[in-house]
Amino acid sequence: MNWLLVIAGAMVGAPLRYLTDRAVQARHDTVFPWGTFTVNVAGSLILGLLTGAVAAGAASSQVQLLVGTGLCGALSTYSTFSYETLRLAEGGARLFAAANAVGSVVAGLAAAFAGAAVARAVWG
Repeated sequence: MNWLLVIAGAMVGAPLRYLTDRAVQARHDTVFPWGTFTVNVAGSLILGLLTGAVAAGAASSQVQLLVGTGLCGALSTYSTFSYETLRLAEGGARLFAAANAVGSVVAGLAAAFAGAAVARAVWG
């Protein structure tokens, strides 16, 4: 049953990632991968919130599988982040590559901590 929860979450997360990435990137005329940055930070925020909810007993392990592993696993994408950072560096946009690497890690961690803090405030 657990694997069905992961699959169901991923069935929502993967198209959501693609559609969000395309919508965000279409609004920015730059080589910086804003779409991937956005889905990764959003996934980190959701995962932080979910982790806090599970720790507080407000969400079950099944919800963690559905939303955390399934949805967030398919929504966020380390491989695309790595590929786009490498592509920027190889294309001569080293400043954008560095900004993407540092900004993604910092923003992702900040979003996860913010999500956990919100969960503590709500379900504390």
